[in-house]
Amino acid sequence: MIPVRMHSGLDISILGMGCAQLGNLGSVLTDEEAEASVRAAWDAGIRYFDTAPHYGLGLSERRLGRALAAYPRDEYVLSTKVGRLLVPSPATAHLRDLDNLFDVPSDVRRVYDLSRDGILRSVEASLDRLGLDRVDVVYMHDPDAHFEAARTTGAQTLSGLRDEGVIGAYGAGMNQAGMLADLIEQTDTDIVMCAGRLTLLEQGASVRMLRLARERGVAVVAAAVYNSGLLARDSVPDRVSYDYADAPQDIVERARDIERICRAHGTTLPSAAVQYPLRMPQVVSAVVGMRGVHQVTEAVTRATASIPESLWTALEQAGHILSPESI
Repeated sequence: MIPVRMHSGLDISILGMGCAQLGNLGSVLTDEEAEASVRAAWDAGIRYFDTAPHYGLGLSERRLGRALAAYPRDEYVLSTKVGRLLVPSPATAHLRDLDNLFDVPSDVRRVYDLSRDGILRSVEASLDRLGLDRVDVVYMHDPDAHFEAARTTGAQTLSGLRDEGVIGAYGAGMNQAGMLADLIEQTDTDIVMCAGRLTLLEQGASVRMLRLARERGVAVVAAAVYNSGLLARDSVPDRVSYDYADAPQDIVERARDIERICRAHGTTLPSAAVQYPLRMPQVVSAVVGMRGVHQVTEAVTRATASIPESLWTALEQAGHILSPESI
């Protein structure tokens, strides 16, 4: 079974299921395949599930809600997001949402909205799609160009919903650490999701965020631990994605050196990638996208693999990673 870590009254499994794939990210997943993926995750002990309206224009939330309806509500933690409000778009209903990498009809469109009304509408719509009357965590989704709204109206509205019991905790989910640190410093954020900046290849940008999280008792969820593909295989290929673009050669060579050190210590590169962020005491979970039962099994194997302390020492000495003590 997957261990859990407690924060804000929530028991969060150290491995979380990222549910973008349930929204047909990259390719079509059938309803049956989606349900089987969630069932396999549950059977393996995963109790944290992350979704968003953005994922498949609501399809991920609908599928996740249906799948989780089979399980006791108080036995799992579910997070969704606000910011990208879905509004009807009949003019584009004949198109597919492929520009955003989701193979679903474009019968609704995303409108970025962190106003009080926009957040309330988004949360209400998410609860409806999920079939729930409350959600455990709500993240403001990628508010990079909307920091002032996130810091003020966004934080105030979500804090109010938390106080009312509609949500259990709130924060932001982003592909950068600097603004997450600012939000921790300037709001009463409970939890943040940091994607791609707390990995075997990148930690420096997250130091301030992690220190502030420790000081203020804020939980951190690590996402995109494979840096969008580069760390996802036992052997690093010649051509591979890094942060959703072709990986620069110097980054590929660094990944290969990390791979070599992992092999020397009887560990695979992906296992180290999943487990490294969890060495930080502020990190409560590593969220990994899972498409199909085989990827669930793969992720669980990586999260529970036995890794010798000597590996982390070797990676620190090689200058690849920071130790928890240094942060």
